[in-house]
Amino acid sequence: MSILTGYIDVDWAGSPFDRRSTSGYSILVGGNLVSWKSKKQSLVARCSAEAEYRATVVATCELVWIKQLLRELKFGETSHMELVCDNQTTLHITSNLVFHERTKLIEIDCHFVREKLFSGDIVTTFVKSSEQLADIFTESLTDPRINYICNKLRTYDLYALD
Repeated sequence: MSILTGYIDVDWAGSPFDRRSTSGYSILVGGNLVSWKSKKQSLVARCSAEAEYRATVVATCELVWIKQLLRELKFGETSHMELVCDNQTTLHITSNLVFHERTKLIEIDCHFVREKLFSGDIVTTFVKSSEQLADIFTESLTDPRINYICNKLRTYDLYALD
């Protein structure tokens, strides 16, 4: 049984030129990093929750795809998928059945993620920003923070001198 875990983070309105956000995620299978991505969002988000939610949708699609790939490769059953986020508003939007006027723009994405949430395919979890592993894809970090995240993601520099 393997556990799929996705960490998501967003640098809301981080681009000084067009105020678009940068999304980042990392996907781990059994604690091992197998997929990651950092990309500027195509639309300007009006609030941090909207930007985080857009990243949630992309990461959810990746989790579902990896789960299907593992099943087709007969790698073993995936016990559950977990999406880890440091934005409580985003987690509330995910599980709240009532749409608010401010979330109409992302209503279709909400239906997709909620479908996966309510079917039990995925669970969402809050993580403190200090434990957010996807920061490495969206933030300017200091060396100690980079080393901390790389150790948690089990990534190593193959060319580093021992």
